[in-house]
Parts: sequence; C-alpha cells; structure tokens
Amino acid sequence: MRANQLITILVLNALGLALFFSWYLPENHGAWFTLDKNLFYWFNERLATNKALLWLVAITNFRPFDAVSLLAMGALYYSFWRRETPQGRRRLLAIGIAMLLTAVVLNQLGHLIPVSHPSPTKYFPDVHHVTTLTGIPTKDASSDSFPGDHGMMLMIFASFMLRYFGVRAFLIAVGIVLIFATPRIMIGAHWFTDVAVGSLSVVLVGTSWWLITPGSDWLVNILYRALPGKYKPAN
Repeated sequence: MRANQLITILVLNALGLALFFSWYLPENHGAWFTLDKNLFYWFNERLATNKALLWLVAITNFRPFDAVSLLAMGALYYSFWRRETPQGRRRLLAIGIAMLLTAVVLNQLGHLIPVSHPSPTKYFPDVHHVTTLTGIPTKDASSDSFPGDHGMMLMIFASFMLRYFGVRAFLIAVGIVLIFATPRIMIGAHWFTDVAVGSLSVVLVGTSWWLITPGSDWLVNILYRALPGKYKPAN
C-alpha cells in the first residue's frame, strides 16, 4: 500500500469518526437533533394535507418498491456487463458477490455501534403514520433505526462503483442513493442522521480499509478463480 493510499484512508476515517462523534457526544445530539426534528415535522405535517406527497411517500416506502432500487442498481451494473467479454463478465460477477458480502459484513458491524433508538414516528407522540392515512402497509416506523440499513447498502454500492467503474458511475450511484434513501426519511422511518451520520460514517470508515487497500481485489480474485463456469481459469 502506497503512502498516498494510507493518507486517503486516514482522512476518510477521520471524517467518518468526526461525523459520528459530532452527533454522538453532544447532549441530546445537539444541533443534529434540532435538524432531525425540524425535517421530520416538515414532512409529517404535510402528509395530512398534501395528497400528492402522501401517496408519493406511501408508494416509495411500500416494501415491493425496494425492488425498484435493485433494478436501478442492476441497470447501472448491466451497462458495464453488456460491454464486457465473457472473462470480463465473470470478473463483474465476482465484484458483485464481493459487494454483497461487504454489505452484509458492514451492516452487521454497523449494528455493533452502542446506539439504539426508535424512528421519529415512534419517538414523537401524536404524529401522522402513512400506513394509517393510506391503508398501505408501508415502512413508516422502526424500533431501532440507527444506522440506516437501506442507506448503507446504497452507499456501499456507490463506493464499489467508484472503486471499479470510475467517477461517472459513482455520480450516477450517488443519485440512486439520494432517490431511494430519502423516502425513508420523508416517511419518518428514519431520522435524517440515521443515514447522513450513521450510514455514512460506517461506510467512510469500513469501505476505505476494504476498497483502497488490496482487500477487495484479493476477494474478487479468489471468487474469479473459484466460481464455476465455462470460463473458469485453469489455475
């Protein structure tokens, strides 16, 4: 590992830790709580009066809608897949599996953080629940919303796009993160900081040690050689 890579890792770790502790250390989370509360009530109050917003939030937080985010990520991945040789596609499959394994491990590690709190729809009394307003069984509450799982998975995808497919793919992936993580905040299933602090801090620390070091390439190469198929390398 080169010196500039180590510096990049340390900077990303410092940013992630600073972000987390700026939220974790102040009493009642300081200014972060004010921002969280204001954002939650801004959306929650409008859910009862703005039918277009209500149904947008309901549809985008209906469980089967999660498949749309998978399709969006899959479409971006497929744009690289279709241009590859059979050997290149085998490598893309290895990268995809490595990405999934990374997401599972980081998600588990993220939940080891000594923080547990309910979503704002469970924390504040007398609030509007989208499921009640529409009759659609939406993801509008959580007993433990920190860090945001959904946002973390999307951010890990974006990190892999940057590492293996370049800045343009990363920027598209960031758009996917914003489009599909925001509805969880709008409906009140997550605080803003569950995603902007919790998910992001875990990803900044975790993926930097994995993607900037040879770690991810090591796993991808193992999978490339081990996966069955017509183009499996001889050695």
